[in-house]
Amino acid sequence: MKLSILRYPLRSSWRHGVWTALVSILLALFLWWLVARTAGLPAFILPSPGQVAARLGKALADGTLLLHTGVTMAEVLLGLLTGTGAAVVLGYAIAKSRLFERMLTPYLVATQAIPVVAIAPLLVIWFGPGMFSKVLICALIVFFPVLVNTVVGVRAVPRSLYDLMRSLRATRWQILRKLEIPAALPILLGGLRIGATLSVIGAVVGEFVGANKGLGFLVNVGRGQYDTALVFVAVFTLIALALLLYGFISLLERHLLVWQESVEG
Repeated sequence: MKLSILRYPLRSSWRHGVWTALVSILLALFLWWLVARTAGLPAFILPSPGQVAARLGKALADGTLLLHTGVTMAEVLLGLLTGTGAAVVLGYAIAKSRLFERMLTPYLVATQAIPVVAIAPLLVIWFGPGMFSKVLICALIVFFPVLVNTVVGVRAVPRSLYDLMRSLRATRWQILRKLEIPAALPILLGGLRIGATLSVIGAVVGEFVGANKGLGFLVNVGRGQYDTALVFVAVFTLIALALLLYGFISLLERHLLVWQESVEG
């Protein structure tokens, strides 16, 4: 009974949030239409929402948008998986070894001091303008936030729980699977949500530097042809991809952490 009472306000607040977001979007579209209508600016500077919608329909009809969205989505997903996998493995090693942390921390911090935009041209030169360089850029930009959250999550496990697991003669694998992973998962998924949105930025940066496919390439094409409506279409598609990834990880978080509601209830 208590658990169902707890879930009702959560469902109600979620619906309220959806309606608030829809109203906010509609208000933003109205203000955009009003500015485009009254400012008297040409379409290559500020197209109206109707012109962007028409350009979206054209890009969907000729398959251009689907093609470039698929390329960018593949780069984002591969980069996110690669960066997350490497960050989780290395983060766990750092969390369990102070010596390992002292050895690697200066290099990890130094890599974060260099903007990805600055090293992206080098990666494209070294690995070519194909998908591999874009995946590598995505992985690099995802790596650090997931790494930090992994270290924090593993080190946040109470020492008393380790003592309890040892008193029960748990193996190292059982401690990892039944204690460390569940305890670190909330913090790790928080870092993954950040990394998911950053991965989209990484893909676009790589496509800006050198590519003949992808939404970043589509932005460059629209800019070069003064097709500002196409630029808007590509940008809104990137926003939709980021929101889709963020929402998927939020749903995954709700599914994997359902045990928290049971404990709280």
